[in-house]
Amino acid sequence: MNAPHAPLMPAPPRFIHGLGEIAGQYDVILCDVWGVVHNGAVYYRDATAALARFRARGGTVILITNAPRPRRLVMAFLDELGVPRDAYDGIVTAGDVTVSLILERGDLPLAHIGPAQDVSLFAEAEALVGRPLHFVPFEEAAYVVCIGLNDAEHETPADYQPLLSAMLAHDVEFICANPDVVVEMGDKLVYCAGALAESYAPMGGRVVQAGKPYPQIYARGLALAANLRGAETARSRILGIGDSAQTDIKGAQDQGFATLFVTNGIHRAELHRHGAGLDAAAFRQFVEGTGIAPTAAIAELVW
Repeated sequence: MNAPHAPLMPAPPRFIHGLGEIAGQYDVILCDVWGVVHNGAVYYRDATAALARFRARGGTVILITNAPRPRRLVMAFLDELGVPRDAYDGIVTAGDVTVSLILERGDLPLAHIGPAQDVSLFAEAEALVGRPLHFVPFEEAAYVVCIGLNDAEHETPADYQPLLSAMLAHDVEFICANPDVVVEMGDKLVYCAGALAESYAPMGGRVVQAGKPYPQIYARGLALAANLRGAETARSRILGIGDSAQTDIKGAQDQGFATLFVTNGIHRAELHRHGAGLDAAAFRQFVEGTGIAPTAAIAELVW
């Protein structure tokens, strides 16, 4: 009896020096924002120039971000940083998905985790329904919307264990408005709402994720691209770009898109040791360990 065939291994990613090497294979780019286009403090000129060149050749660029804010506020922030408008055609945010999830729950009582001043999602939802939302203490809530940690620069998920345990005891649903676990803030990493979701789910808590790598945000991105182009685009002609293995790359892979992994982002310490170029051995080990299979990899997004 013949031995079973060994499972086929995914093709190793192609290391490229610029987007221009592969741009002709794609009509639509779904591009991450934080870590690829900017780091929260400055925007990356080479990255925005590369996206603008893709658009100039007839391509469509949709920025797809786990930012827990309505797209109009994300656009305003990009304007504030100086990101040129010619770098993208539209924006899809986890914040917009979260607003839809709030509207689906009608007048159910809710609570909020995140900075007290970061309430744009709730203002957006209230404007759409024409009435105030029904906020209550955590122990009375049917669901909690988590935008982030209350003080991300000083807190960790461990600080929230008592609250999460209390929520679990009351079977409180957890809506994660930003599935990112960490994000670059200038030159350091800070925890995001996704870190709390990853703590709550293993405890047995009910979690609904609003952004990447989950399907709803991609459905919005595809619908926006189709509206702009006047027709749907074959998934083989769509390229997902991002610097997070578990959100950007996995999410795009799960949708059947090609992927371009930007290695000098949140995984910089693992893949660019001592500030040097990409460590090939570390990259191979990283890919095997995470289970991702990017189509191509690049240190930073350039043309």
